[in-house]
Amino acid sequence: MMIRILFITLLTLTAVGTHAQIHEVGVFAGGSNYIGDVGPTDYIAPKEPALGVMYKWNRSPRHSWRASFTYANISANDADADSPGRVQRDFEFENTIKELSLGLEFNFFEFNLHETEPKLTPYVYSGLSYFWYDEKYIEPNGRVNTQDSKGGVAIPMVVGLKTNFIDGFVIGFEVGARYTFSDNLDGSNHSDYPQFSFGDLESNDWYVFTGLTLTYTFGNKPCYCAN
Repeated sequence: MMIRILFITLLTLTAVGTHAQIHEVGVFAGGSNYIGDVGPTDYIAPKEPALGVMYKWNRSPRHSWRASFTYANISANDADADSPGRVQRDFEFENTIKELSLGLEFNFFEFNLHETEPKLTPYVYSGLSYFWYDEKYIEPNGRVNTQDSKGGVAIPMVVGLKTNFIDGFVIGFEVGARYTFSDNLDGSNHSDYPQFSFGDLESNDWYVFTGLTLTYTFGNKPCYCAN
């Protein structure tokens, strides 16, 4: 049901704006890292590849609706941790994240694609993400057991910097942390196997995407005047 709602919302936004706005379609390429109960606790440390596609519907020089789909791997190893306790425990895991995200991007400076001269602005993005991952649990001997795929909700918190110095294209760099409502991306807290739980059971997991975006602009030039 959640996926159906997100898909219908995206189609509606696209249909409404087809003849009146400038649109952007493009790609994201970078790296991902996880923050949780296994491995190091660095907040921004891209380790595994992350690739995605995105669409933006520019509603004004200051904001746009944004939709994206990102595929990434995440992994962590206690051997790389700063905590002696984690190093001694010596657990590790790998997982895959497939994320669909919808939300609002806000520019700190006006970014009017109606104008041709180069512009530069910081921006922030947030909204709602739905992601898929593999349910896991780790036995005391370090063996990782994988169960069925599971879906979850996350809150994206993204900051970035973008410019349109190439005519028809917008290039950006962004860092986006996702707060998830799951504590088991790493296999530390599987609800069906509480006997194998470890770590901080009151703290949920995070994952972070860091990388470059490149979008192509198209569609009629917008009229940002008041009605």
